[in-house]
Amino acid sequence: MLQTLAWTGSSLRLLDQTKLPTQTVYVDITDEKQMHDAIKRLVVRGAPAIAWRRRSGLPRRARCAGRGGPCRLQQVCQYLATARPTAVNLFWAIDRVKRGERRGRRKQPSSAFSPKHWRCWKKTIASAARSASNGAKLLARFQKGGAAINLLTHCNAGGLATVQYGTALAPVYIGKELGMKFHVYADETRPLLQGSRITAFELEHNGVPVTVICDNMAATVMQEGKVAAVIVGPIASRLTAMWPTKIGTLNVAILARHFGIPFYVAAPTSSIDMSLATGAQIPIEQRDPSEVSHGMGKQTAPPKWIFTTRPLTSRPRALVSAIITEKGVIEPPYEASLKRIMK
Repeated sequence: MLQTLAWTGSSLRLLDQTKLPTQTVYVDITDEKQMHDAIKRLVVRGAPAIAWRRRSGLPRRARCAGRGGPCRLQQVCQYLATARPTAVNLFWAIDRVKRGERRGRRKQPSSAFSPKHWRCWKKTIASAARSASNGAKLLARFQKGGAAINLLTHCNAGGLATVQYGTALAPVYIGKELGMKFHVYADETRPLLQGSRITAFELEHNGVPVTVICDNMAATVMQEGKVAAVIVGPIASRLTAMWPTKIGTLNVAILARHFGIPFYVAAPTSSIDMSLATGAQIPIEQRDPSEVSHGMGKQTAPPKWIFTTRPLTSRPRALVSAIITEKGVIEPPYEASLKRIMK
């Protein structure tokens, strides 16, 4: 798997995903302003990955009660929370840091990657592997002889969006290790092309056949019977107790329902927010209009018009066939299922 994060001893080194697929560039993060910018600009993206970069990238002077104090920590946490308000994992990480500080776990300055931190890191990878295994078992039902299982995915929910295997792509990677064959149709995912730039790059790097399609081609490949199932992740969003949501997949979910294709959401439990009753309560961030009018650095629309872009759309829970987590595959009714596993 691609290495997306490393601790150099003095900085947190991140793979700059805005440069993919043509450049493999790493940036060094040494303070909260740089971290905020990295999250905001999608240098690091994917809710689980944001959480780990946020948790491990908090400056030592902010974490240490003896050097800056709890007030400093509170200020930095509040500041970083504004980077991506839709990602519940970000707030999960902030809460973990605050609780650790209150319990006196960080009284002395230490490396962002202490032995204890690495144990947590390994537990996260193990959790992703369990979720991947659950997903692979679910997808095995579509295996017909030696033919590849054709999947469609939107945006990026692979290892580059998390810490190892990913969410939506994790069952593909684990299944491949078990001898299963896959072919993935990757929506290009406008306006920032995470599907074509990142998902396709990652799948090719890991030896999984992939075909990039324009977003408006999803209906066509479904109609032609080329898609056995759709699987997406909780990128930059959250699942609520009553209304699963995911960036930009409402159209795909509607199409999948029309053509009778299962629509799966793969998500760690850290992406589940039980404090909200519906997805309509999730704060929606507004992205920079230039992401549409000047996509990938080139002007593609008249500058006088105002463009809006939102990273999140709500999706009725009735469109979701199942939710894949490290604690098992959750099926309707979701209210009861989610409450049960979140205990």
